[in-house]
Amino acid sequence: MKAAYRPNFEFIGYNMIIYVYGKCSTCQNALKFLKAKEISFIQREITETPPTISELGTMLRYVEGDVKKLFNSSGLLYREMQLTEKLKTMSEKEALKLLNSHGMLVKRPFLIGDDFGIIGFNAAKWSEKILKA
Repeated sequence: MKAAYRPNFEFIGYNMIIYVYGKCSTCQNALKFLKAKEISFIQREITETPPTISELGTMLRYVEGDVKKLFNSSGLLYREMQLTEKLKTMSEKEALKLLNSHGMLVKRPFLIGDDFGIIGFNAAKWSEKILKA
């Protein structure tokens, strides 16, 4: 696990954890965004430390209960495991356990804060959720 990035000023009010895959350019862009905005966060490598079942459950609420949105459906592992079909009959509990045990299945970047969660990176959406008006 990487050390937390902590700028030299008071944090704006959120405790955030970002799960990234080191080789993912979208994840790198998300990290650059957070650092450029001087936002404090804890960075975790998703292949070494996947989101917890609790974090996945919390994120599931932010994506309105659509468990498919938590999956990296374009990933090789997703296709190898034939999850497009299997997810149709898989329970929510089984899906969260699978995501927790295989970090490469989780859509990323996966950013979770005190009162929000965001999957994927879009600078405008991140600004809206993270930055104070």
